[in-house]
Amino acid sequence: MRVLVVEDERRLAVALQRGLQSEGFSVDVALDGPQGLWMATEHDYDLIVLDIMLPGLNGYRVCSKLRAAGNESGILMLTAKDGEYDEAEALDTGADDFLSKPFSYLVLVARLRALGRRTGRRRPQVMRFGDLVIDPARHSCSRGATEIRLTAREFAVLEYLARRSGEVVPKRDILEQVWDSAFDGDPNVVEVHVSAVRRKIDAPFGRAALETVRGAGYRLAVDGG
Repeated sequence: MRVLVVEDERRLAVALQRGLQSEGFSVDVALDGPQGLWMATEHDYDLIVLDIMLPGLNGYRVCSKLRAAGNESGILMLTAKDGEYDEAEALDTGADDFLSKPFSYLVLVARLRALGRRTGRRRPQVMRFGDLVIDPARHSCSRGATEIRLTAREFAVLEYLARRSGEVVPKRDILEQVWDSAFDGDPNVVEVHVSAVRRKIDAPFGRAALETVRGAGYRLAVDGG
């Protein structure tokens, strides 16, 4: 899932970004309200972690503007400790859930996964390509009766290709969706992860579901290879 963190405390924002990325989320960060509103409008996010106290435009206004514009991303708002009025207003302005600061990182991740399952945003629970089965809710993958163990990042790559099965997906699209829009590392990291996924979902089974289209990108066969 693709997540936008809107938090003006830079150290917390960066810590959340790194932590969520290690869990397999693709994460972008905005450090103030106007930037967060712009990014949420310009990009398609599954989930938004939105602080209330933001420079330029507070979290309530960002949330209400997004909902007024028809944005359906799941929004988890960060509120003050024991701030029941904050929590009530968060829900009234369109947030789906809230978490009081200071919060447990484990609880945040669990809340985000639960919110992703609830909101769904037109996403099927289980995707099937022949005997290749991908279950985003369980974070699981299998061929027939054989479970396939993937790292969080490998699963995110496979899930994104699965959601665009049959299409040739450019490397840049995968970088932006699975890593983040500001990624400035070695783009060959995509090839490394695609090769790792192919070794796990195809090679042991004599299949060829994950195809490299030279000069264009990658494609997951709709029949599972």
